[in-house]
Amino acid sequence: MSTGFPGVDLAVVWCGVIAAVGGALGLLYRATRGARRLAERLGDLADDWQGTPPRPGVPGRPGVMTRLDAIEQQLAGVEHELHPNSGGSLRDAVDRVDERTRRTLDEE
Repeated sequence: MSTGFPGVDLAVVWCGVIAAVGGALGLLYRATRGARRLAERLGDLADDWQGTPPRPGVPGRPGVMTRLDAIEQQLAGVEHELHPNSGGSLRDAVDRVDERTRRTLDEE
């Protein structure tokens, strides 16, 4: 189909090409949006796992393995206090108080 004016025919063809390319780019952008979000989340996960070094004005964050090591050390310290040892644990102190209380009650 032709309008009889070559310049108008050429403009219609180019407008159609521009619309088709723009539509294809829009569909491509929408189709890859989920993949871009997933890549961003995986990047956040990697930063959380490895930790981030300090930057000017922003403190660094330790990684997961460093934080787990700190938690294990704290837990070991707490566990040390829960079992009788050479007399310095919290459990030893509770046992001493219990023994003194028992002797005091037996004397009455």
